[in-house]
Amino acid sequence: MIRNWILSEVNYAYVKEHSYDVAVLPMGATEPHNLHMPYGTDTYEAEAIASRACEKAFHEGAKVIMLPAIPYGTDTNQMEFPLAMNLNPSTILTIFRDLIDSLEKHGIKKLVILNSHGGNDFKPFLRELHNQTSVKLFLCDWFRGISADVRDEIFDDPGDHADEVETSLGLAYFPEFIVKDESTGKLAADDGSMKSTRFSAVNEGWISITRPWHLLTTNSGAGNPHLATAEKGEKLMKVLVDRISGFLIELANSDLDEQFPF
Repeated sequence: MIRNWILSEVNYAYVKEHSYDVAVLPMGATEPHNLHMPYGTDTYEAEAIASRACEKAFHEGAKVIMLPAIPYGTDTNQMEFPLAMNLNPSTILTIFRDLIDSLEKHGIKKLVILNSHGGNDFKPFLRELHNQTSVKLFLCDWFRGISADVRDEIFDDPGDHADEVETSLGLAYFPEFIVKDESTGKLAADDGSMKSTRFSAVNEGWISITRPWHLLTTNSGAGNPHLATAEKGEKLMKVLVDRISGFLIELANSDLDEQFPF
């Protein structure tokens, strides 16, 4: 069945008779996720979350459209792992400009970037583009603020990358790509242990660096995935879909007056 809230599925016969107020752009990455998760994990997550949030908003009357996901992100710190695919921030900014110009041309003045990759830092882009377009830009990093208050309620040991959180989403929404040991049925993954730097200020979070992932981790995993379950992934998804779809509905119904968004 065609989902009329997903641009890659909808057809011109429908689009020329219907308008959209809000576009959602899922942003993923192509990089290793420990030994058990696919390189496309971030993209699969972004698509799963965005499609469900758009579906709920659409069925509640919001004119929302999910754009095709961009499956690449900034991976400069994972390039020692084979086939990690990098787009530099300056490249992504250029892509954003072109896509935003397209939306502006077609009369869509509200864009939500749904980011699923920790290596993407898009807030500076919103600042740079603010006075360069009439399209109003919003950013949702689903793994940060929007889910921060429920992570410890749902998960026993949330980590950073290919961890209990991501593995739970994988088990729930793309289980065919999650690899298990055939003899034990357990995840074919290490424990996701991370090394500390030699600087206590960095370890305590007082000083920030770009972490070289091949030195930080063993097989790219950062956080223990072995307590993950599909049920935990489903609980997290419900929270994300409820919150994001609620915002999409508000955004779609909000007038673009001189005081927007206040």
